[in-house]
Amino acid sequence: MAKEKPVNSVNLNGKKVVAHEGAVGVYNSKGSILFDVINYLIVGLASITTVLPLIYVIGASFATEFELQTRPMFIIPHDVTLDAYKYIFASNKLIRAFGNSVLITVCGTIINLFFTVTMAYPISKKYLKGRGPILTMVIISMFFSGGMIPGYILVSSILKLRGTYWAIILPGAISAYNMMIVKNFFQGIPQELEESAYLDGCNDLTTLVRIVLPLSLPVLATFGLFYAVGHWNSYFSAMIYLTDSRMYPLQLLLRSIIVQAEASAGDMSLMDPNFVEPPAQSIKMAVIVVATVPIMCVYPFLQKYFVKGVMVGALKG
Repeated sequence: MAKEKPVNSVNLNGKKVVAHEGAVGVYNSKGSILFDVINYLIVGLASITTVLPLIYVIGASFATEFELQTRPMFIIPHDVTLDAYKYIFASNKLIRAFGNSVLITVCGTIINLFFTVTMAYPISKKYLKGRGPILTMVIISMFFSGGMIPGYILVSSILKLRGTYWAIILPGAISAYNMMIVKNFFQGIPQELEESAYLDGCNDLTTLVRIVLPLSLPVLATFGLFYAVGHWNSYFSAMIYLTDSRMYPLQLLLRSIIVQAEASAGDMSLMDPNFVEPPAQSIKMAVIVVATVPIMCVYPFLQKYFVKGVMVGALKG
């Protein structure tokens, strides 16, 4: 049977499209194949360099102190031990601190999203009077701040919030950078949708709740995750503002455990000959795992909104 001769050939994005009398075929050129191979290699190396440290931290949290000192890098430890986790969970304050962190993260994220949306939506309207000066002040706040000492005086002496969770949540109630991206997202929503809502008798608040917010789930989920991670990982604000140890979040308690383990190990070994020094390095690794895993469990539920929310909010308007 004679081979069909191509009647037409087009080069499209590095792929050669050949049309025969009886069929149409798409063939990758050598340059396209080489480009794909290089891309896969770069993405694969980037993935390995990202995932390997995390795997090492998890494996090191189950390793002995001797293995951590003798093996610079490993994935699976030779001798698996739970000493680090036993030392961490021996504190009866851990569950309370975990609950405190969940409370701060949930309440703080809700407040962050509320203020971000309620400020971004009006500023996204070009007919708003005073929009220019307000945007100028927002942009200035992105580059300049009062500093830590004035902030501490404001929270402690003027607002009288020291010793409460409000001292942790309210000073960071809104991020100017995140608000600007959400504003750009709102500007990208077709104006005709809001005009039709106004014709149906909706006011600005009803339009925001029923029209704009349902269309903004990707960007809200994305920045909700950003805010939640920030609250979950924060410990410095709790350290300077909270006075009651029963209110400590998880991050601050874990930091205290590390400091106490390093400070008391030498003294206790001199006082008690049966004292077994806790593995300092594996405790640090276990602390990282305990502090990271809960917030990582939230990410898969928001991952489908993540890229879409950031890209649309960054490119629109």
